[in-house]
Amino acid sequence: MTSVEHSPLTRKLSAFVALTKAELAVLDRLHKRRRIFRAGHDMVHQGQSAQTAFILYEGWVCSYKLQADGTRQIVDVQVPGDFLGLRSVLLRTSDHSFEPIVDIEAVEVRASDLLEAFAQTPRLATAILWAASRDEAMVVEHLVGIGRRDADVRMAHFLLELGARLALVGMGRAEGFDCPLTQYHLADTLGLSAVHVNRTLRQLRERGLVTFRDGHVRFHDHQGLVDLAEFDPAYLDQTGPLLT
Repeated sequence: MTSVEHSPLTRKLSAFVALTKAELAVLDRLHKRRRIFRAGHDMVHQGQSAQTAFILYEGWVCSYKLQADGTRQIVDVQVPGDFLGLRSVLLRTSDHSFEPIVDIEAVEVRASDLLEAFAQTPRLATAILWAASRDEAMVVEHLVGIGRRDADVRMAHFLLELGARLALVGMGRAEGFDCPLTQYHLADTLGLSAVHVNRTLRQLRERGLVTFRDGHVRFHDHQGLVDLAEFDPAYLDQTGPLLT
């Protein structure tokens, strides 16, 4: 198994704080309960009461809310290093569901273990609060995207955000990244129809900006895509450790 020093969560938190050996030891203890979840089977259901959160170690997950008519809105996509259900540990009930997009490995974290870790290492608690705040900032951007951005700008912004998030945990490059999302996932995330997603991706490809094909996003003109989306990554706060 990969040591905790190289785990996706450690890579992510290291963008905020220079972790000490004691803090890494606490993170190592939090990584003990690893579980496998299969694609397409909810790991947490909307309305479920639980005192457990998860750290996504490998694979991709979508969090979504199901509407009365059976349609769903994906509220976020989780990549390795992200927490799942952190809010429901404190609120005691999950207000949305989590579905693995591919087979995943996740670390189960009980509320008691998390609170004990916070008590032992306040700086680690601050770093996890930073990660939660960053997730909230992304949800705000997604809301703006769905409410105010044109489809091509919405798509460009989302793909650039995914690329930046994956780069933080060593899974993305300037040229692009592997991505298991289908056009239906993109539709439910961006508030578009699958047909509109297909048309938008084709337009971006024909403009020489980006190609999304066979599970891989390839940036042809990264700066052009940034200019189109007016993408400012400041909300992702990935410039380097603030606490040392």
